[in-house]
Amino acid sequence: MSGAIRQVTIRGRVQGVGYRAWVEHRARAHDLEGWVRNLQDGSVEALFAGPPEAVAAMVERCRRGPSPARVDAVTEHDAGVDALNLRRPGERFSVLPTI
Repeated sequence: MSGAIRQVTIRGRVQGVGYRAWVEHRARAHDLEGWVRNLQDGSVEALFAGPPEAVAAMVERCRRGPSPARVDAVTEHDAGVDALNLRRPGERFSVLPTI
């Protein structure tokens, strides 16, 4: 895997509004690798890997989210290739259980 790997946490009204499904659909449409999951504190966490421009564009999309969501904050940082290991075997992009 070459390119950028960014991990993001999205806070606001982002659970119960289809946010994870929206992230999965957008990430797959842009051929990104990674995962998305809900966190018990009410936020959503995601990891995107791929060409730097595509990853940056996906992070920007997360700042808006799907129309029912209200995004208050997005924090992001670089992540290592090991973080991709959280995906389900054989999947390029996974929706993971809540932690």
